[in-house]
Amino acid sequence: MAKTQLGARVNEDVAELAKKRAADLGLSIGDYLARLVEDDASGLRTRAVGAATRFLAEHQAVFDQAEQAQQTSRGAHAA
Repeated sequence: MAKTQLGARVNEDVAELAKKRAADLGLSIGDYLARLVEDDASGLRTRAVGAATRFLAEHQAVFDQAEQAQQTSRGAHAA
């Protein structure tokens, strides 16, 4: 498949993050960006965010209890 070069300006933090994530995944920057665009266009990202939102909504009480227990534990150690 033929490739086309694109140019985009992003702030330094975004550029550095993109480089690190691409390296973590063993991809070039171009392949990493192509994967992001394909995931976005296919709706994968939207479905993943929706699933994460539903999961958090269903289990928020568990997270709240764990956080409260951790804060209580820290308070007990501080005394």
